[in-house]
Amino acid sequence: MLRKITRLVLIFVIIYVSICVALFFAQSHFLYFPQPGSPSDHSSKIKLKIDAGDLLITTLELPGENALIYFGGNGEDVTYNLPMLSNTFPNRAIYLMNYRGYGGSAGAPSEASIIADAINLFDVVHRDHKNVVVIGRSLGSGVAVHLASERPVERMILVTPYYSIEELAASEFSLFPVSLILQDKYESWRYTSKVTAPTLLIQAGNDEVIPAESTTKLFQSFHSGIASIVLIKGAGHNSISQYPEYAQLLQSK
Repeated sequence: MLRKITRLVLIFVIIYVSICVALFFAQSHFLYFPQPGSPSDHSSKIKLKIDAGDLLITTLELPGENALIYFGGNGEDVTYNLPMLSNTFPNRAIYLMNYRGYGGSAGAPSEASIIADAINLFDVVHRDHKNVVVIGRSLGSGVAVHLASERPVERMILVTPYYSIEELAASEFSLFPVSLILQDKYESWRYTSKVTAPTLLIQAGNDEVIPAESTTKLFQSFHSGIASIVLIKGAGHNSISQYPEYAQLLQSK
């Protein structure tokens, strides 16, 4: 009897460890969903050199001191935001970052590379534009927070933001040691204390991806007076930009 129990425990351990190993090697497929970009996309692009080749930045260039940088979600073709953003911010140059592997950019996405690319892009944009607003949506909210903790962002807008990807993953895979498995944790809360730019968090009332508690915890991690939070009732995680209030909030100061 003891031998049978020992064998069953051993089988369970082998299966459990095998699943952990599989999750480790497959984790990028759970987090990143690169979009190739549309063949009919004729928007202007600038190239930033990276170790893997070229990082493509969709842009509407405009002279002057004002610019906007946009970081999208994990399954988003950021180029589709260009018409709305250019209408909402007619007096700003627009720069939308195609993450590595997205929209024709070379390489493969990772937290370290995306953050490094975001800082590089900001430095390039900031040389020509003194006042840079940063928008981060979903996954991009973690990119924006990290950037704003290291660079002089004029204003930051976080759309459907989270406290950390690690926390979200732990709730989805509660039976597994996520903190040991996960490489790209996007712990936004670690960087909020260094953010001095006025920040707006826009929360979707019916967000099916980011729990309300996660966004609230992120808001509470900012220093007092830095951040404000607004809820768009009825909006979903992916439909929030379709609500009239969305563009109005982007413009608000």
